[in-house]
Amino acid sequence: MSLTSPALVNERCKICDSALSPFGSGRVLGRHEVRYYRCETCGFVQTEPPYWLDEAYERALIPADVGVAQRNIELAAVTQAVIQHFFRADRRFLDYGGGYGLFVRLMRDRGFDFRWHDRYAPNLLSRGFDAAGDTDGFELVTAFEVLEHLVDPVPEVAEMLRRGDSLLCTTRLLPSTSPKPGEWWYYALSGGQHVSLFTFDALRRLAARFGRGLVSDGVSIHLITTQRVAEWLFRLVIRRRVTGLLNRLRRRQSLISSDFETLTGERLIGNRE
Repeated sequence: MSLTSPALVNERCKICDSALSPFGSGRVLGRHEVRYYRCETCGFVQTEPPYWLDEAYERALIPADVGVAQRNIELAAVTQAVIQHFFRADRRFLDYGGGYGLFVRLMRDRGFDFRWHDRYAPNLLSRGFDAAGDTDGFELVTAFEVLEHLVDPVPEVAEMLRRGDSLLCTTRLLPSTSPKPGEWWYYALSGGQHVSLFTFDALRRLAARFGRGLVSDGVSIHLITTQRVAEWLFRLVIRRRVTGLLNRLRRRQSLISSDFETLTGERLIGNRE
């Protein structure tokens, strides 16, 4: 089938509403030949309408995501540093698209009142700390490895920002070499769940639609916020060595004991936290 198939004749860029151009194709889930299109203005890459998603989400976590535990551990450290440097640490926080709840549990272990939300995965590791769908007023929303899954990013990010004024997120930005499907691992063709690929400009335009600015490390960690945050300072704070030092100097009391009491009504005797 030609890349100029009528599948996207009437489609526009889902970020800036500009025209799209064919950008290649890839074999998704090992059996679906899927067309990809790139925005001529902001560089955002989107698939044709993703008819294969029910199949792709038979499991919330694809087998190829072998780095999920290490990624959550590293992001917990980054998030602690970001919160304590730019936000109010004693407020409530929401992890949007929280998967099995590992990140929420790690952040509560670090002393931050994080809550969980995910429409597609069961909360296995932070049960009892779900956020109701209508709950808002969070100091910060996190959404790690979520944006690339969004079929229509604008309304989904609008919902995230309805629940909190700022969004700390991760998604790999399309490299300047503009690799096509099959030329870059982040397309994750074998899993079939990555349907939106962002450039820095696309992410900046997305933030601007909601009256927010964007600061970013230029690779994968991004903050969408109404606050005035210097990009050089954000990049410094999220550097691994700096993050480790800041977190050691500003440790908070873990919520393990209080969470145990909340969930069981009993005291956790002998816990050192």
